[in-house]
Amino acid sequence: MTSAESTASEPPGVFDPGVFDEARLGPIALRNRTIKAATFEGRTPDALVTDDLIEFHRSVAAGGVGMTTVAYLAASPEGRTDRHQIHMRPAAVPGLRRLTDAIHAEGAAVAAQIGHAGPVANAASNRAHALAPSAQISPLSLRLTRKATKADIRRTTADHARAARHAVESGFDSVEIHLGHNYLSSAFLSPAINHRTDEYGGPLENRARVAREVTQAVRAEVGDEVAVTAKLNMDDGVPGGFWLDESLQVAQWLEQDAALDALELTCGSSLKNPLYLFRGDVPLRDFAAAMPQPQRAGLRAVGRLFLKKYPYEPLYMLDYARQFRDALSMPLILLGGVTDYDGMSAAMAEGFEFVAMARALLREPDLVRRVEADHRTRSLCIHCNRCMPTIYSRSRCVLVGENG
Repeated sequence: MTSAESTASEPPGVFDPGVFDEARLGPIALRNRTIKAATFEGRTPDALVTDDLIEFHRSVAAGGVGMTTVAYLAASPEGRTDRHQIHMRPAAVPGLRRLTDAIHAEGAAVAAQIGHAGPVANAASNRAHALAPSAQISPLSLRLTRKATKADIRRTTADHARAARHAVESGFDSVEIHLGHNYLSSAFLSPAINHRTDEYGGPLENRARVAREVTQAVRAEVGDEVAVTAKLNMDDGVPGGFWLDESLQVAQWLEQDAALDALELTCGSSLKNPLYLFRGDVPLRDFAAAMPQPQRAGLRAVGRLFLKKYPYEPLYMLDYARQFRDALSMPLILLGGVTDYDGMSAAMAEGFEFVAMARALLREPDLVRRVEADHRTRSLCIHCNRCMPTIYSRSRCVLVGENG
């Protein structure tokens, strides 16, 4: 099922789903319209599936989501943010199959988020240069990134297709392609990072070439065997970066390419402005404690310049996302500040086919089931963002241990 066949193409007023109605996502059926968004789990010390990772997603599936998303499954070894992340290869398939079987047993679908971290990759940890559209010092690793050659672009595009094939072999129902947060495809989109003068740089059509080639390669590989979605930045939150007007055009091109079943809208730069995505408190002390030296000292000294504070509010991406809903007919997934029934229903009323949740499910994996049972249920997540530094060890809500 392509975007042109979706219910979103029906006349205004026709699309009126309930949050907990069964829904179609391309060729698959979900039991409801809630999705556990991809948040790196930090539970793969040997770059392979662990029982801990399986239980993390099994508990969310048992908690009622329509689909949970496994993050982050790198398409290429050097495309990991650190060497402990899974990169898609034959050796990873048996463990991933155990994971998908466990989630299916709880009645949920499961997506594999695939991508290439590009300049966000930790070159020291991976023992490989981090690729970027243009060479520059990474503020994360404090090392020089390597300018991706055309051969690198062809290879990493093929790696995405191969990763998608491994996802199918592993029993995933959907593949989410990471086009956001200044990972490789997103870095090519950003004029603040991409300073190339060849066919992959300059005008937006050139900067969008990698994202379009990757999504088309994945669709060509998997056909309609699984759903194919992508996560796209609406705004990098970086001066001179990728912003709303260009993102709308890229989204329209992606729709025209007909390679995607849905688009998840996001924002922020893991490279230059990570808290623009999350909103809420800035746990600078927790971040510094999780870092090795010399990053720890640097973060304590100038961390407020990198970890900027943005106030939290419910549905905080909705204003930007409305413009995409008006411009596109393909199904859209609303992310950002979705924590209760009122927010979920408001998203449906605005024409969004699905809602995605992340931090609230770290706090309460069973939140969706409880919201379905009692629409008055409110999330216990206080948006302190102290969960964020735990990705370097084992992603969790630290308040569960502190407050029960």
